[in-house]
Amino acid sequence: MRASELDVSDIEQAVSTGAVPPDERLDDLLAAAHARALAHEEGAVADYIPALADADPASFGLCIADVRGGLHEIGDTRVPFSIQSISKAFVYALLSEQVGHEAAFDIVGVNNSGLAFNSVVAIELNDGHPMNPMVNAGALATTALLPGDADEKWATVHEGLSRFAGRELTLDDEVYRSESETNQRNQAIAMLLQSYGRIRHDPAEVVDVYTRQCSLLVDARDLAVMGATLADGGVNPVTGERVVSAEVCRDTLAVLAASGLYENSGEWLFEIGLPGKSGVAGGLVTVAPGKVGIGAYAPRLDAAGNSVRGQIATAHLARSLGLNIFASDSHFPAGARS
Repeated sequence: MRASELDVSDIEQAVSTGAVPPDERLDDLLAAAHARALAHEEGAVADYIPALADADPASFGLCIADVRGGLHEIGDTRVPFSIQSISKAFVYALLSEQVGHEAAFDIVGVNNSGLAFNSVVAIELNDGHPMNPMVNAGALATTALLPGDADEKWATVHEGLSRFAGRELTLDDEVYRSESETNQRNQAIAMLLQSYGRIRHDPAEVVDVYTRQCSLLVDARDLAVMGATLADGGVNPVTGERVVSAEVCRDTLAVLAASGLYENSGEWLFEIGLPGKSGVAGGLVTVAPGKVGIGAYAPRLDAAGNSVRGQIATAHLARSLGLNIFASDSHFPAGARS
């Protein structure tokens, strides 16, 4: 979304390199961001996966989890929805933790494809390279690289994402069945990757594990905690458990900054200035390194598949809390430099 669509032109861009404000101020700004976004009814609920079409378009939850373990919530933060593509970020982190920086870089890549998340053309144009883990080809390659057979891969994904969230996540069987019946394009992508030697396992099994990972149920609070775990160098600030290393967090956030919001990733980084990842069920997670994770749920999507209200609320918070990693101001009064 462009600045004019994000409805934040009247919000002053704060600059901060330290901690977030005290709890009361944080709650006030959270409420203001929620109210601003709630006034917007643009977008449409995803219907290309039949089970997603039943989502209540009016649902809207917003949560901030800070690296001290504090939680700040407003709206429908406990409404469950399937994690969808947001899972890609955290499965990539789990893979990087297991195989290391170089192997994940070589096989999956980190560059934005500039094309749709489910593009087959991008694979052919790049000699079979999936480009980055936030598009479906890269996500399938990421899941395929996890050690073990299909059951072991699924166990790694399920347990790992649950540790990021700080609680055991459950599978939405209806979404899983619905996606399994309509994922022919992902099956084709997996077979194409196999033909290039990027997947060395049964592509059907890889797609099944990937479909299950996208069907895990989360809520806005879970996303905030998962984001805060990446913000806190891999330690879940609610449970105190180390999930991944600080190096893996850095790598994951760099990929999200480049490719987290589909083909609108450049606009997102330009306007919001934070790593983030969206999903077509309406979830959005955003990370301010060293500070907070922001989780949003609002199922009305823009044309690229990103939550409209989630983007507006996050843009508001990025500005009002001084989270934009590119925002700066002079430390010297005018004329004071020598």
